[in-house]
Amino acid sequence: MLEISDLSAGYDSKDVVLGVSIDVREGEVVAIIGSNGAGKTTFLKAVCGLLPVSAGEVRYEGRSITDLAIHEIARAGISFVPAGRHLFPEMTVAENLGLGAYPHRPEAGQQSVVFDLFPRLAERRRQAAGTMSGGEQQMLAVGRALMSRPRLLILDEPTAGLAPKLAAQAYESLAALRTQGMTILVAEQQVPLVLSLADRGYVMETGAIQLQGSAAELRDNPTVRRAYLGVA
Repeated sequence: MLEISDLSAGYDSKDVVLGVSIDVREGEVVAIIGSNGAGKTTFLKAVCGLLPVSAGEVRYEGRSITDLAIHEIARAGISFVPAGRHLFPEMTVAENLGLGAYPHRPEAGQQSVVFDLFPRLAERRRQAAGTMSGGEQQMLAVGRALMSRPRLLILDEPTAGLAPKLAAQAYESLAALRTQGMTILVAEQQVPLVLSLADRGYVMETGAIQLQGSAAELRDNPTVRRAYLGVA
């Protein structure tokens, strides 16, 4: 579904992501793990059109989207949930969800799908997003992304700032999406959580892929165990 070849990107004419190649097959959950500053966010922003690509190519469902505008990438079927959620705090849950449907009109049927997945949002549909807990805001960020009926959901650090219990709940929601057939690409520092969900993963450090393999292979890899799982 998603094929990224030798992608480089960065800021102020300086690349911080260097020749990264990954692929995501339809129906898979693929993880990108790495420490803070490894280049994960820059990479995902470049894939989603939020940063220009200085080299390489992004192909989605066989078509190059490297030079497409952000709204064209969204229309193609990709939704991005950024780190930090970036909700509109003074707007209600329902209003934030409505904006997530762009470039389409909000559909009551799709809102019902979101409310079925996140019943708490249904209970708080008239509440201002900024008054909700961190876990509830993360639910809303994912729900907003789902309003455009994406075929590929890309998430950057979905557990950032969440207590362990809320982080686990966030991944329960992602697991539910997986059972419904959603294809997911997720960058994460909470390595045990993301590897419990993912089919495959890539380890990124200093802007480049250092390791890759199945989730089981990465869990058993000595380097990953020492650096990210805290065991020898």
